[in-house]
Amino acid sequence: MKSFVLGPIIALLLLNRTFAQDSQPKATQIGTNHVVIKVSGGSRLVDADGIPNHVTGDFPNDHNPNSISPQNYHFKVPIHPMEAATPIRSERYWFGVALNGVPFEPGTGEFYNGQREWMYEAKSGFIDLGLDNNNAHVQPQGSYHYHGLPSGLIMKLGGDGKKMLLVGWGADGYPLYTSYAYSNPKDPRSALKKMKSGYRLRTGVRKGGPGGAFDGRFPTDYEFVKGAGDLDECNGRTGVTPDFPNGTFYYCLTEEFPYISRKFHGTPDPSFQKMGPAAGGPGGRRRPPGPPPF
Repeated sequence: MKSFVLGPIIALLLLNRTFAQDSQPKATQIGTNHVVIKVSGGSRLVDADGIPNHVTGDFPNDHNPNSISPQNYHFKVPIHPMEAATPIRSERYWFGVALNGVPFEPGTGEFYNGQREWMYEAKSGFIDLGLDNNNAHVQPQGSYHYHGLPSGLIMKLGGDGKKMLLVGWGADGYPLYTSYAYSNPKDPRSALKKMKSGYRLRTGVRKGGPGGAFDGRFPTDYEFVKGAGDLDECNGRTGVTPDFPNGTFYYCLTEEFPYISRKFHGTPDPSFQKMGPAAGGPGGRRRPPGPPPF
């Protein structure tokens, strides 16, 4: 048990040193990535400034008026996560943290008519929150965060599709991988397969709120259909991985909804809890009543 817990930690510390030494063109240099990860008291402690170790898009931009600035993150990731009795919704939390110290955030602060039950989907294509090529943007307080697969980080880690690639940790302690996993979850010698989500668009029309047909502009436009994909309702599954040869539950970040899971398999640590939505939401803009212009 001890060997495969510490293995990823050593790798992360080496990655941290590499990140700090990487150079970027001045036009995209926003500071030095700083992340320290250590094990203490049954937790993986992540101290980070949230500055990414890769090139970002231009911030501020026409759809996101915020500039990236250093943060002061202190996350506690359980080393021995425990499955919750039922999946826990993730709205009040950062979902997890990437190996470079940048948080994952599947939700948004943009709502139809100010009604929180009608939250807009960040990657739906119906709303433009100024996401860059890393599926990330910036909250008003300067926190850069991912809404999907962290493309720049993946490239820093050697690219995707060559092996199961650990990119971070969920707030409940379970690991986060890209969408590529073993076709046979129990056999590390089986071929890699791109995992598919089990979520599908609902049929029919919305009741109340904005009305209209389910088209994906809201997370609630989707429903989980057991057996429709490779993953469960938490967008994960149980199996062996390079980092956990004895097996573990793990999340996959997918190219289709939900991109990042909207539910925790275990209990999230309070250090990931957010104090409330930032003014104007992650995009930093308060929308007028009704749907945004498309």
